[in-house]
Amino acid sequence: MGATLEKVDGVDFIYEEDRTLPIVFMSLKFKNAGIIMSKKDGLVNLTSMLLNEGTSKDGSVGFATKLENRAISLSAGMGTETFVIDLDSMRSEFPKGIKLLKELIIDPNYKKESLTKIKTQVKGRITSLESNFEYISRVELNKQLYPNNPLSKLALGTKEDVQKISLVDIKKHIEKNLVKDNLFVVIGGDLSHDEAKAYVKEVVSLFHKNTPSSFKFTLPTSEAKVIKHYKDTQQAYISFGSPLDIRFDTDKMYLANLASYILGEGGFGSRLMEEVRVKKGLAYSVNGSFSITQSSSSFSGALQTKNSSGDEAIKIVQSVVDDFVKNGVTQEELDLAKQFIVGSQPLRNEKLSSRLTRAGNEYYNNRALGEWKTELEKTKNVTIEELNAFIKSHPEITKLSFSVVTKKESK
Repeated sequence: MGATLEKVDGVDFIYEEDRTLPIVFMSLKFKNAGIIMSKKDGLVNLTSMLLNEGTSKDGSVGFATKLENRAISLSAGMGTETFVIDLDSMRSEFPKGIKLLKELIIDPNYKKESLTKIKTQVKGRITSLESNFEYISRVELNKQLYPNNPLSKLALGTKEDVQKISLVDIKKHIEKNLVKDNLFVVIGGDLSHDEAKAYVKEVVSLFHKNTPSSFKFTLPTSEAKVIKHYKDTQQAYISFGSPLDIRFDTDKMYLANLASYILGEGGFGSRLMEEVRVKKGLAYSVNGSFSITQSSSSFSGALQTKNSSGDEAIKIVQSVVDDFVKNGVTQEELDLAKQFIVGSQPLRNEKLSSRLTRAGNEYYNNRALGEWKTELEKTKNVTIEELNAFIKSHPEITKLSFSVVTKKESK
């Protein structure tokens, strides 16, 4: 039986029974609570880290010991749009896991020493990234694509941002965004429907209602530019991106997936890899893919090459994308893409966590549970004329911006 959807106390929950192994998985997913909703750069990251520091009563070590003694995994995490709290354990330990989850929600470790500890960890991470030129290239590209927009926010923030964040800021983010109005629950494994419903009801009751905030959809800028950032580096780090005018609930997602795979997501055999690495030998690897979310949709990718080859690599990437839009794909490329996407489905269905994650994503993106099966049939039956018409209808992906971290040429 596949995943099902219903409500408990006004909150939607997705459930799938799987008795294969004696394990249970639960994920609390909060919409409108991710990085894009942060009042300060780095705030959502610190919020997730603090919720991984246990409770005020037990402290970080004491709470972690309780989890480890029962082989329970309980963690908080964040994305651009969402915030999640995941719990999984053996079936026999899941009631204890629920108890510890409730303790964490009721009594987070709001202590100054905990905040100081995680701030120190984040500052250390920021320091290490100051010499990570791939990261710098990607961050600077986001600034180009989303000027003066929340989507250009740094997940970690700067050291100065982190230092300014207080426990009050974290509490406010939790109280405003980790609320019943934003919440949906995904649960499954070795438990009955009634057991799942009872657990969800128990956890949902801990969250209050609040009028949720929301974010707007934003396309990346089409003002294509090449901006170079000079560092003492042995090679050029190139990130690129452009707008993709598609919404998250499109009925053309299967076409977008095929196009993305052929253009750059498919590794060896993809257009970008074939031209940049195989034919020109400019980079060991190059990637590019479509990203279609509720907050934005884009085509983006990255590569590394010799400093002296940076300009040539940029020209080739631009040429590949231009040709892709103008002339479309070949029948051989389409057949290979279909073969991979359809053939990889059994692996995606193998694990309970994978199936529940997919069901959660379908729900989040306003799709019917199990819609992936319909998408798969569409993928099997798509014609080259249909795919090429789709590709040609999106010339905006040729409006590429490039962010390059390279060494300044000596005169």
